Amino acid sequence: MKRKLLVFSAFALFTGVTAFAQQDKLVTHFMYDKMSINPGSTGINEGICATTLYRNQWDKVNGAPNSAVLNVEANLNRFFPGGVGISFYHDAIGFTRQNNVLLNYSFPIRIQGVGILGVGAGVGITNVGMNPLWVPPTNAPDPTLPVGFGATNLDLNFGIYFKGVQDYYVGISSTHLSESVVSPTTATSITYNTARHYYLMGGKKFLGISGGPIDIDANVLVRTDLVKVSSDINVRAIWNNMAYGGLTYRTSDAVAVMLGAQPFKIMNNINTPLDHFIVGYSYDISINKLSSISRGSHEILLKYCYYLPPVPIQKAKHPRWL
Repeated sequence: MKRKLLVFSAFALFTGVTAFAQQDKLVTHFMYDKMSINPGSTGINEGICATTLYRNQWDKVNGAPNSAVLNVEANLNRFFPGGVGISFYHDAIGFTRQNNVLLNYSFPIRIQGVGILGVGAGVGITNVGMNPLWVPPTNAPDPTLPVGFGATNLDLNFGIYFKGVQDYYVGISSTHLSESVVSPTTATSITYNTARHYYLMGGKKFLGISGGPIDIDANVLVRTDLVKVSSDINVRAIWNNMAYGGLTYRTSDAVAVMLGAQPFKIMNNINTPLDHFIVGYSYDISINKLSSISRGSHEILLKYCYYLPPVPIQKAKHPRWL
């Protein structure tokens, strides 16, 4: 009963005259989800990569968030300057559903001997819908309870991302720049205001600790909507560039354990295209007020990259020079 009352109270606040945007999605594998919050990182790395994440937050809590992310990006510097990508995000919280789709482009600026600076923008749409199923205490309907609706509006992101030659990165970005108001065309008292969010990210990889096969990868992500600030601090140990294990601390929310590997690379002794497939899992232990009723949060990562073969060097010889 306590669990149901908690969730109902949360959504009672949400279904007022105007519903204001909550914090953007939270994912433990944030180091694999840079493009959706910072378009400047789009295609900054070589290859064509697809990344998907599924997150079941606060397991066993009714109406708790369930999120899915799909990012596809490509480095196209071989054909024209820049990287392009598409980012899709789905979030289900209680009666509400939110979908974001953005097309991203990043223009690279190479700084000789230092790194690559990516300046990027994302343009797309945000769609918000609600389909409540109310159970009133009497048979008489309550006209003050909101009805279902769905609406779509513009969504804009912007970001700057720098990748250094010494295995470090730093980025700053903002999502929902347009702060669009999502309003249904039918008569209803509900609107959804997409709040602008700001992100600061950074990370560094320390190669060959003590001369062995272990690399240490440290990452930090700070997010705010100018109402609340949240930070993720992550440290992973990467073995032979084939498997990893690590810990993440999210301020005032959770401590997470994460594991991942490139299974085909471990099984094969020869290089194959499947070597670049990554699978990962994380489990968040709640340390907030939901810790007494939540069984933690589960997250699954799948990523695959395909690297184009090098351009063949064309050589022409005159018969006299043979």
